Amino acid sequence: MPFLKSLVTSLVLAASTFSAQVAAKTSSHHDGKIAPKVFIVSMFEPEAQAWWNIPEFDLLSHNITIPGLSPLYPDVHCTKDYEVCQLITGESEINAATTVTAVAFSPVFDLTKTYFFVAGIAGINPKRATTGSATFARYAVQVALQYEIDIRELSDAYNTGYIPLGADFPNQYPTSIYGTEVFEVNADLRTIAANFARRANLSDSTTAKAYRAHYANASAEYKAATLAPSVVECDAATSDVYYSGNILGTAFENTTKLFTNGTGDYCSTAQEDNATLEVLLRSSVHKLTDFARIIVMRTASDFDRPYPGVSAAYNLLYSNQGGFEIALENIYHAGIEVVQGILRGWDKTFAKGVKPTNYIGDIFGTLGGQPDFGPGKAQALEESGAYKKRSLESRLRRRR
Repeated sequence: MPFLKSLVTSLVLAASTFSAQVAAKTSSHHDGKIAPKVFIVSMFEPEAQAWWNIPEFDLLSHNITIPGLSPLYPDVHCTKDYEVCQLITGESEINAATTVTAVAFSPVFDLTKTYFFVAGIAGINPKRATTGSATFARYAVQVALQYEIDIRELSDAYNTGYIPLGADFPNQYPTSIYGTEVFEVNADLRTIAANFARRANLSDSTTAKAYRAHYANASAEYKAATLAPSVVECDAATSDVYYSGNILGTAFENTTKLFTNGTGDYCSTAQEDNATLEVLLRSSVHKLTDFARIIVMRTASDFDRPYPGVSAAYNLLYSNQGGFEIALENIYHAGIEVVQGILRGWDKTFAKGVKPTNYIGDIFGTLGGQPDFGPGKAQALEESGAYKKRSLESRLRRRR
């Protein structure tokens, strides 16, 4: 009997090991690592829940604890076949950078062919779109990476308290470069993803319709705010400052144009995107990820500036815009079309990747090529201090 019990135990263990090996081979790219085709990046729980309990797949089939993730969201979630996974960064740039670093550099994953799909909610510029819309970015601009002086302590020569680092006035390009000011992702992939999303029937609500109708009393520049939710290709402003109002909205529109040499088209406001993209850029340098496989989608939950006749404080703190719920619903409605489009077209298109025809990367040209924004690769590196051509005293002049 002891022998028989030992034999049965051995057979059970062997079967378990074999099953695990088979699962690893069928669900992983190589070396037993998990190799998702799509990695959804959510920022907080309501965004994450938009993907749970949906008919297309079960993201909670596997819950994998990864060291370094947020204490609030310690697990990566994956479907049964590991084709789609999800991480939750936690809100703000610091949380995003820390969480994405933990995943991108984790030995658990092979992410070399993975599409990273940032899918969150955001504020929206009423000049470009309305609440409930799904926006897809080519540029993410770190608009608050600047000097800041309260506008009440500035002369009439300034129309904003934000001044680029190393500059004297808001319309001057920064001369102190950090490297995270602007990221440009694959514009061809962006358009493919946006076209997938255009298949969706986007949610709307009576409350959102009633609120956006107030913008009809404004000038023609706010026409987009009065329309039904749609899919828009425009760009994202990243800031941990949750801002509201015409002065800041206009200032950051101008910052987006300035930092992208006039190309960027500001529409959505977010807190995390540049942090996420910096990590994916660094991991791409080490061939752990592919920066050409990034999609940034933000659905619009609230307007970044008020309709005429009400204050910025009312817009931010007291208005019932009706956009939050439909923005969350449209993460799923628009996003599932993107995910399924990638999965369905994997063998034909997406396994080999979508080759970008535009520059991708940061202001330094870290991944190769010449950035189409900024002062040029060489000057950007010099102004970062990388070439050490300026004295320490000069570089720190404005930190005293």
